[in-house]
Amino acid sequence: MTKNYFSMKNSIKMFWLLLLISFNVSAQTPAATIPDFRLFRSDKTVFTNRNLVPGKMSFFIFFDAGCDHCQRAMSHLSRQYDAYKKAAIYLVTMDAPEKTNHFMREYAPNLPGKKNITMLRDLQYEFIKKFKPRKYPSMLLYSAEKKLILYEDDEENMSKFVKLIK
Repeated sequence: MTKNYFSMKNSIKMFWLLLLISFNVSAQTPAATIPDFRLFRSDKTVFTNRNLVPGKMSFFIFFDAGCDHCQRAMSHLSRQYDAYKKAAIYLVTMDAPEKTNHFMREYAPNLPGKKNITMLRDLQYEFIKKFKPRKYPSMLLYSAEKKLILYEDDEENMSKFVKLIK
């Protein structure tokens, strides 16, 4: 692949990051219910809201591999995994697979391969538009009825999720 291709991909990612930051300034409200969405598994197969595990809470974590707050959030999740086992966990990123894989090995080594963890890529840049996160990391816990229970974007407050999931 050429340098221009990577430069263009980085430009697009930077655009979405700036857009995310600007959303933070406008203090948007996260999606009150799980919206229709189209994300992709690592094998590039489509994953939509129809693929969510029925009857379980859905815990979405929107992260960027270069974000130090995201690194701390994922490290916490990896260390405290047992406390989150009752929820279906969806890790969502716009990062390339190589960057994501390195991130997971470094900060969340206990998570890959877990039955309730699904790694998803936002190849069409719609997570921000549809879920309305304010910044990285954005953590959204939805009930089994797909209603927002808790939104948090401060990794220091992850214990709030543990209390709700148990």
